Amino acid sequence: RLQRLRPHAGAAATASNVRRLMVESEILPSHADCDRVQDPYSIRCVPQVHGASRDAIEHAATVIETEINSVTDNPVIVDGDVLSGGLFHGQPLAMVLDYLAMALAELASISERRIYLLLSGVEGLPLLLVDDTGINSGLMLPQYTAAALVSENKGLCTPSCVDTIPTSLGQEDHVSMGARSAVKCLQILENAETVLAIEQMCAAQALDHRLPLRAGLGPRIARDVIRESIDHADADRLFGKDNDTSLRLLRSGAVLDRVEQQIGPLQ
Repeated sequence: RLQRLRPHAGAAATASNVRRLMVESEILPSHADCDRVQDPYSIRCVPQVHGASRDAIEHAATVIETEINSVTDNPVIVDGDVLSGGLFHGQPLAMVLDYLAMALAELASISERRIYLLLSGVEGLPLLLVDDTGINSGLMLPQYTAAALVSENKGLCTPSCVDTIPTSLGQEDHVSMGARSAVKCLQILENAETVLAIEQMCAAQALDHRLPLRAGLGPRIARDVIRESIDHADADRLFGKDNDTSLRLLRSGAVLDRVEQQIGPLQ
């Protein structure tokens, strides 16, 4: 009902996915009479933030698909006529890649905020997601990694398409700088994937501490898939290998595939 009042497609799809993932949750009803009025934005505004990124990604996909299927030569021959124009100019791609970079960076940004919440002892979770923080740092260092990557993304998000350096004696007096847009976007994508992989690793650890209360069906299945490759952390260890394993799981789609096998395709 809430999403119909502000009907952005991405937000509606994200909210629908969250509702389906939370089916059978025992954690949600356990908060029915708690004294918390509202959750922080990184939890409460997932449909709006993730949804905005979804819409941006879909727009980028449309532009890129159009570009792939377009003629970008100059001059071009049409019906025997030689036509000179600007079909080669990279502005459509440059602008949308800068937009896409921001959308991906925001997914990483809100993900890191949720990681921080998980480590901060909210709602009875142990600090740093381990029981004994007197001699253990817990999952603090993975959160450091996420924070560093999010900070790097902020600098990389400066749009390249707003810059131009004239060349060719002024004939090429406005250029798109689209190649730089693409390089930055790829780096932001890789950073965002790493942050999301750290979040899913931390979320699995948090769900372990919620037992015997069961999470929703989606998170429960996701945790089981993660636990097939990454052990619960009772104490400090080198988490680099765990980060890499979680990243491989994310990129392979293994977690999503297993979840969708049980609850059906998500939007």
